[in-house]
Amino acid sequence: MLNFMLSPEQKMLRELAHEFAEKEIKPVAEYYDRHDEFPWPVVKKAQENGLFSVNIPEAYGGPGMSLLEECILNEELAWACSGIQTSLMLNSLAALPILIAGNEAQKRKYLTRMAAGTMAAYCVTEPGAGSDVAGIKTFAERRGDRYILNGTKTWITNGPVADIFVVFAKTDREARYEGISAFIVEREWGVKTGKPLPKMGQHASKTSEVFFEDVEVPAENRLGPEGSGFLTAMKVFDSSRPAVAAAAVGVARRAFEEATAYAKTRMAYGKPIIVQQGVSFMLADMAMNIEAGRLLAYQAAWLLDNGYPNTMQAAYAKAFCADMCMKVTTDAVQVFGGYGYSQEYPVEKLMRDAKIYQIYEGTSQVMRHIIARELAR
Repeated sequence: MLNFMLSPEQKMLRELAHEFAEKEIKPVAEYYDRHDEFPWPVVKKAQENGLFSVNIPEAYGGPGMSLLEECILNEELAWACSGIQTSLMLNSLAALPILIAGNEAQKRKYLTRMAAGTMAAYCVTEPGAGSDVAGIKTFAERRGDRYILNGTKTWITNGPVADIFVVFAKTDREARYEGISAFIVEREWGVKTGKPLPKMGQHASKTSEVFFEDVEVPAENRLGPEGSGFLTAMKVFDSSRPAVAAAAVGVARRAFEEATAYAKTRMAYGKPIIVQQGVSFMLADMAMNIEAGRLLAYQAAWLLDNGYPNTMQAAYAKAFCADMCMKVTTDAVQVFGGYGYSQEYPVEKLMRDAKIYQIYEGTSQVMRHIIARELAR
C-alpha cells in the first residue's frame, strides 16, 4: 500500500533543518551573496548540529542519513540559500564514490575525517569534458606502488577550501569509458587550486579550477579496480541527482512563498493582485509544479534507498525540478514586477541561483537523453 506520509523521525528532521535554515542561513544569505565569502561560520554550526557529511554512516562518525532524508534536508537548506546549501552538502557528494567503491580501510581513513569536518571536493568536470565524462584527459600513470596524476579539473565546487579530492582520471588513454579510474587525493600531496570562479549565482559556494602536476598518489588510494571509475561515477549520479532535484524544489518553494506573500499585499486596480487571474494562475502553476517536483525527487530517492534501480527516475526528477525551478523563480520575479528586478528583494537572487540546476549534475538536455535511452532499451 502506498504511503505518502513522512515518518515521525523524518518530520523531526524537516523541522530541525527548517529551523536551522531560518535561524542560521536565511539571515546571512544576502551577505554571502554580496561579499563572495565562504560561509565558514554556518559550516561550523551545521557540523555541530549533525547537518554535515550527512550520508556518512554512523560507523565512521556521520549521521548516516538515507537519500530520502538527504532530500528532505536539502529542500529546507536550499530554501534559505542554495549557495550555502551546496557548500554544506559537497562532502556528501564527495563521500559517494568512497561509499560505493571504497574498501574498509579507505572508508575508515577518509570518511571519518570528512565526518569530523575536513572539507572535500568531487573532481570530474574538465575544460573540455562536462557532460561527456568519458572525454576527460586527466591521466594517472602507474609507477610501482603509486600513480602520477596530471591534468586540470574545472568548476569544482569547494575546490578552494577542500583538503580531500575524489578525482576521476584516465588510466588508459586509448579507452573511453573503460579507461577511467577514481582516486582519493590529498591537497598536501601537491594539489593546486585556482581563484574562485565568478558565477551568475550561488555566490556562497566557492568553485575553482584544480590542477594536478605530477601529483603522486599511493596505489592504495585508487577506488576499486582500474577502469571501474566510469561505473562508479554513474552510480554517484543515481544518488546525487535526487538530492539536487530536492534542492531545486527548495529554491522554487521559497520563490513561490515570496511571490504569494507579495501578491497578497500589492494593490492594483483597487484589489490585491493575487485575485487577478493573470497572477493567481501563475501562483497556482507554481504550487502544483513544486509539489510534483518534490514527489519525483522523493520517488527517485526511495527507490535507491530500497535497493531498486532509479536511473530513469533520477533523470525525471533532476530534469523536471531544474526546469521547474527556473520557471518558478522567473515567474516570481514577474509577480514582483519592477521590484523583482531589484537586488532589494530576494526573488532576484533566487532566479540567479536557479539557473545552475539546469546545468550541473547533468544538464536538462542530458537528462532527456538518458530518459530517451532508457525508453529505447
